Amino acid sequence: MQDVNITIIDRNGVTHKIEAPTDMAMNLMEVVRSYELAPEGSIGICGGMAMCASCQCYIESDTNLPEKEDDEEAMLAEAFFVKENSRLGCQIPINEDLEGLKVRLAPEDI
Repeated sequence: MQDVNITIIDRNGVTHKIEAPTDMAMNLMEVVRSYELAPEGSIGICGGMAMCASCQCYIESDTNLPEKEDDEEAMLAEAFFVKENSRLGCQIPINEDLEGLKVRLAPEDI
């Protein structure tokens, strides 16, 4: 496997083109944290358990993603700033299918 190219637009509107490893069992939220694309303590607050929506992002590409699980659906039903293309980054595993993914981080809910 190889790294995939992902575009992440941070909460300040800055575009970051990054390479995300497909061989480390990471999810999108963990990639955002590892590249420090959101302030410390503002993303992945629940540790990736789909319980806080701090990693909510908007999918801006037509990349084929896994279906939303019930936990993700329930959390998005309670989150702020939810749109039709909202997903939780912690629920999107990094794999070769994500090549070309483009996401925008949702605003903080505070």
